[in-house]
Amino acid sequence: MPSIESNALEPTRDEMAGATLPQRIGRLIPVYGLLILMIGLIVIFSVLLPNTFPTMLNLRSILSDKAIIALLALAATVPMVAGRIDLTVGYGIVLWHILAISLQTMLGIPWPIAVLIVLLLGTAVGFLNGLLVEVARIDSFIATLGTGTVLYALALWHTGGRQMVGALPDGFYAINGTFVAGLPITAFYVLAISVAMWIVLEYTPVGRYLYAIGANQRAAELNGIPTRKFVLGAFVTSGLMTALAGVLLASKLRIGQASVGLEFLLPALVGAFLGSTTIKPGRVNVWGTVVGVMILAVGISGIQQFGGSFWVEPLFNGLTLLIAIGIAGYAQRRKGAVKK
Repeated sequence: MPSIESNALEPTRDEMAGATLPQRIGRLIPVYGLLILMIGLIVIFSVLLPNTFPTMLNLRSILSDKAIIALLALAATVPMVAGRIDLTVGYGIVLWHILAISLQTMLGIPWPIAVLIVLLLGTAVGFLNGLLVEVARIDSFIATLGTGTVLYALALWHTGGRQMVGALPDGFYAINGTFVAGLPITAFYVLAISVAMWIVLEYTPVGRYLYAIGANQRAAELNGIPTRKFVLGAFVTSGLMTALAGVLLASKLRIGQASVGLEFLLPALVGAFLGSTTIKPGRVNVWGTVVGVMILAVGISGIQQFGGSFWVEPLFNGLTLLIAIGIAGYAQRRKGAVKK
């Protein structure tokens, strides 16, 4: 059974054409409310923290720290479009960042080949998840939780509870450490992937098929859509992007340890769930996910600069997740009531 429904609630052109200005504003506020809130937070924190928040250093810090979470959130977004959920985005990154380092330090494999191996393994795990969900008919939450737990166990076994350290080539460090126009290159990775995903999901048959599957898989099958193939492809894409995030994390940390990575799961899912409440409310979408991750980044950065304790970030992420799911549920119920 699908874990997440995918239905759009954004106003149609005909609806907007026949509405008055106040009605248009009232319909657009829920659509862009999260984006407006993010801009409002930026303005508030910039006024209250003029010496630290509206600075290039803070911008670089936010982009660098949240780029990997953004990639994981985008990875989770792809299966969500098809009505599935992929929890291995949080567990897989633990093993992938360790392997990206250990393949070089323990086996002496050149870094481009090591990166390629990690990406292929991530793709294979995504394919396995797709088989478990579509062929074995296991609920995606349970299937990916089981797969993710196995990946985490393999990471613990491979490291023996120790850090994976060693001299790595400068080319591998440059994957994450390069700056372009004064901004971290990882921000441009996220931008490029976001644009590519947006084009595919909004303007190609693949995207339309995935949204149709997420809305009603049985109806999609009756219309001749090969649902199994597209759901498998969604999980494969998610697995590949998770592996890429693992490579970037390894390049950033320069060490591999099993205690790092799981903390990315919650904010990545929060960003993806928040994405279904904005831009195209009621439907998981790329730019909504990006806005969801950014509002988390802005909120946490501002709170921490006010002197928030170390536990503020998980508290903020958890509360935001509950709010996001509540809003998404309300939106779905509202749509159902409108249809009746």
